[in-house]
Amino acid sequence: MIRTIAKPYRLLLLLGLALAVTLIWTALNLRSGRDADTFALSGPGQPNAGQAPAPAVPKPQPTPKEPPLSERVAEYHIGVALDESDKSLTGAETLTWRNPGKKPVTELYFHLYPNAFASGKSTFMRESGGKLRGDKMPAGGYGQMEITSLKTSSGVDLTPHMHFVQPDDGNKDDKTLMRIVLPEPIPPGGKTTLQIAFRVKLPQAFARMGYSGDFVMAGQWFPKIAVYEPAGTRGRPDEGWSLHQYHGNSEFYSDFAIYSVNIKVPSRYIVASTGFQTKTATDDGRTKTYHFYADDVHDFAWAASPDFVYAEEKFSTPNIPGMRIKLYLDPAHRHLKDRYMAAAKKSLARYSEWFGTYPYQTLSIVVPPAGANGAGGMEYPTLVTAWGAGDPNPGFELERVVVHEIGHQYWYGMVASNEFEEAWLDEGFTSYAEDLVMETDYGVKSNLAMESSFITSPASLNRFAWNFKSHSHYADNVYTRAKLILVDIEKQIGRDTMRKVLRTYFQKWKFRHPTSREFQATLESVTKQNWQPYFDQYVYGDRMVDFSVDSIRSKKLPGDAEARGAETLYEHEVLIRNKGGTHSAVPIAFRFGDGTEQRQIWDGQGESIVYKFTYNSPLLNVQVDPDKTMVLENRHINNFMRTDVDRRQSVRWSLGLDKLAEALIRALAW
Repeated sequence: MIRTIAKPYRLLLLLGLALAVTLIWTALNLRSGRDADTFALSGPGQPNAGQAPAPAVPKPQPTPKEPPLSERVAEYHIGVALDESDKSLTGAETLTWRNPGKKPVTELYFHLYPNAFASGKSTFMRESGGKLRGDKMPAGGYGQMEITSLKTSSGVDLTPHMHFVQPDDGNKDDKTLMRIVLPEPIPPGGKTTLQIAFRVKLPQAFARMGYSGDFVMAGQWFPKIAVYEPAGTRGRPDEGWSLHQYHGNSEFYSDFAIYSVNIKVPSRYIVASTGFQTKTATDDGRTKTYHFYADDVHDFAWAASPDFVYAEEKFSTPNIPGMRIKLYLDPAHRHLKDRYMAAAKKSLARYSEWFGTYPYQTLSIVVPPAGANGAGGMEYPTLVTAWGAGDPNPGFELERVVVHEIGHQYWYGMVASNEFEEAWLDEGFTSYAEDLVMETDYGVKSNLAMESSFITSPASLNRFAWNFKSHSHYADNVYTRAKLILVDIEKQIGRDTMRKVLRTYFQKWKFRHPTSREFQATLESVTKQNWQPYFDQYVYGDRMVDFSVDSIRSKKLPGDAEARGAETLYEHEVLIRNKGGTHSAVPIAFRFGDGTEQRQIWDGQGESIVYKFTYNSPLLNVQVDPDKTMVLENRHINNFMRTDVDRRQSVRWSLGLDKLAEALIRALAW
């Protein structure tokens, strides 16, 4: 997922700060708290009258001959039908799940993500306030999921054994995680097959999934089994389930699987999907049924619209043997086809060169209509969404969102970290990779010094997503601060070595579930250095770099130098203090009245350093990091001090401006 607005542009909003605060306050006080009616889990039953029945569940196909790329813990066969009259989905799912552990499993857990939108009382809605990245849920735009039947392959009814659980916050109104007690344990390595019937009322799109007009974005739309982690996975000492509700900040975590999916839509609709279409869609004159297949992916998403403008191009590079890029454009962006295609090709070419091959046959790009911008800027395996087509002449945000979301095919799609618990491993890595492509292929460089100045409340990067103070606090850290840490590492080891680190990490951990510790181990293995102190401060800790010019003392030496024809000498004393994390090379510039400048490099050891020297010219000012090379330095206001200001006034002004800047930045953050 990508952030909505680039941080550097926010300074343009400063003049309107007072008005913005007033409007935000008014909006918060006027927001309606009315909830939609909800329905709970029901027993066995048939879809409501008038709803299109789900198409037949695809029959299992022979296992592909090629060796699997992943463990393929689960296998889904799903038939789903879209009812355009009430924007609902009716589905039938056959799930086969294998116990990857060494102990019998007596219960299963399922994510029912659409229930995040069932009422204003769900955990997602409570935490987000019904808003994500500036997109707000329209009045009455609720959605939900109902399990209408759940049986074993032998016909045993499991609906009486279904219960909602809330392991993160105990919110009994949250129904996004469901537990099923099994009639008999699944032995280690054993399999079970369940048959599930379900119905989804789609919400109006504001947070990834939903509808807008005739456009449908089906993300996280089916009952999805949670991840059962064997001992040692992501460092856990004992095997067990990884269980989290759907939160306002969190994204997702799933096991790799096989998906075979039939999608029935009205005949006039075009469908974009994860995976590839296995055959021509069948059309009975009223409805059309597509069949898609994907393996070695950990999610399955699709989008549908009668208005899509479709384009397809073959693509190959020395690192990608051959694939097809499929573009599903909103008509308002028909004229921008070449830009979308070029961004996709540049991204795939660079990422496959830097990290490793893209192993799938297709990549689909969906451009939602303007009213579905909340469904834009999102990643799914082999399918991404761009921003909604509201601007007829977008700037580089068009390329940037495509580059970013395709980056997620690597950092999330294949290197499948747990987005609930360590979101920086996909968002930070993807933001770093995105910047590299934008700089390399478009000549667009991010203003890293400006971005770092917005990090006013740094936090540990292995903090669970819902434990950040707000969405802006989450985004500032897992997107921006995380990216800056990777840039800082690159500056220390060099870009070529950094690419070797990332390629090694990708090759070792693709189709697996790594943690920050695995990335640290890869970095240490490639560089032959100990990075523990660095990670303790910046990854596992909440530090930023903060070196300040604390004081300047300058005086003219006694004696009548002019009468003696000698130089007038000045004695200078400058105190530089470290108020943040360590940094091994701190550049300092001393500027004098005769126009000269001298530079020193402090090794950053200790809490402070005092520079004492004599010179034949007055010292005008001192600046730490004059070229803004320390990308984790976030309080630039105290990097500079003039000599010709009274020291006490200088300190007062420095602190005052620092607090003012921090207050303005906080007010503009979201």
